[in-house]
Amino acid sequence: MVVTERLIIRTNGNNHVVDLTGPVAEAVARSGLRSGIVTVFVPGSTAGLTTMEFESGAVEDLQRWFEEAIPATREYRHNLRWGDQNGHSHLRASLIGPSLTVPFQDHRLLLGTWQQIVLVDFDIRPRRREIIVQIIGE
Repeated sequence: MVVTERLIIRTNGNNHVVDLTGPVAEAVARSGLRSGIVTVFVPGSTAGLTTMEFESGAVEDLQRWFEEAIPATREYRHNLRWGDQNGHSHLRASLIGPSLTVPFQDHRLLLGTWQQIVLVDFDIRPRRREIIVQIIGE
């Protein structure tokens, strides 16, 4: 069986990290499926999904790393072509990717103790992000 839900998440942009673990776990519980996998997907090319320990120090470290690795102030051909100044956002999102798959059993996500599902919005402005949660199981 396949169950699909959509979450709406408001973000601040600029490396905003949002913990999605609770809403995804609730979707799995609502699905009525006992075990399987859940895929979380963010449409768009300036946000991504990953797992991490969602605590302020780790979040700041991740945000700083993206600023150092792919600085917003660098010249990007995307910015020259489109003038929207978010070339760095596209590159950052491409590094972590738009989807994540997590197994679940007995209606519970099989994440590690300190592991959470997070959305990172790299765009340069606040956004209303749609997150697709697709649950496959029995």
